[in-house]
Formats: sequence, structure tokens, C-alpha cells
Amino acid sequence: MKTLHRALSALYGLCAVLAAVCLAAIAAIILAGAVARQFGLVVPSANAIAGYLVAASTFLALAPTLRSGGHIRVALFASRLGRRTRRWLEVWCLGLGTVLVGYLAYASVEQVMNSYRFHSTSPGLLPIPMWIPQLPMAFGLAVMTVALLELLMGTLAGRMPDYADPAMAVADEEAGL
Repeated sequence: MKTLHRALSALYGLCAVLAAVCLAAIAAIILAGAVARQFGLVVPSANAIAGYLVAASTFLALAPTLRSGGHIRVALFASRLGRRTRRWLEVWCLGLGTVLVGYLAYASVEQVMNSYRFHSTSPGLLPIPMWIPQLPMAFGLAVMTVALLELLMGTLAGRMPDYADPAMAVADEEAGL
């Protein structure tokens, strides 16, 4: 189990690195476009590529952000609940999230395969095969599904999720829960 946890942590770390690379590429493309304009040149499809990279960085960062507790949650409401009720609320939310994000991942993979099969390309000066910018979205959603499933299984086994507020666990211990 430890090996699987380490492998998944490495996968989430890889996604975080890829998201950071996308952000750096956005900066490079915008800078290249600004410099090129000074010389009367155009970087073809710079806006489209930057937009694809924004989407890629967003979806690739979903799982690492979840694991670090960066997603918005309603902890104020959960902190008012007893430990058992809070645990089952977490299970319900993680289960629902796993199903919904899993469906989105499935649909995104289908979209990538259809774009590849039908040779869809982007409009603009540079015809980019659409499966290329769609692939990071599908991958990010698939990894997010795995992260949600991992947290769901851990919560069902009685462990606090990685994103849980440590202060709530301390309050539970002090209250004897």
C-alpha cells in the first residue's frame, strides 16, 4: 500500500511539474509575441496556444491542488459536525466527486479519440491537431479521478483525507471524539 501511495504521489507531483511547465510556456509565448511585434513580426497562433496551455495547466493542477488542500471547501460547516457525521459527509462528497469527475474524464478521453480519429485541427494560422491540446485535459481529469478515489478509499478505511484541516482533528481529540 505504501508503494502505491508513493507512486500516486509521484504522479501528482509530475502533474504539478507539467502544470508549471505550461505556465512557463505561456510566459515565453507572450514574451515572444511582444518582442516579435517590436520587429513587425507575428508569432502564429500565439493566443490560441497560450489558451491551450492555460487549460492544460488548470486540468493538470487539479489533483495536486486537491491533495494539498487548495480547493475551496466548506470547512466551517464540516467543523460543526461530529466526527462520525463529518466522516460520512466526506465519504459522500468524495464518492459523488469521483463519479462526476470520472464521467468527465471518460467524456474527455472520448473527445480526444474522436479528434484524433477525425483529424480535427484548430482554426487559425497554425492548424494544430485538436487532440494535442485536449490530451492534457483528459489526463488531468483522469488523474483527478484517481486522486478522489484514493481519498475516498482512505476515508472509508478511517484515515483523515490529506486535505483535512489538522485543527479539526486536534479539536476532535480534545473533545474525546
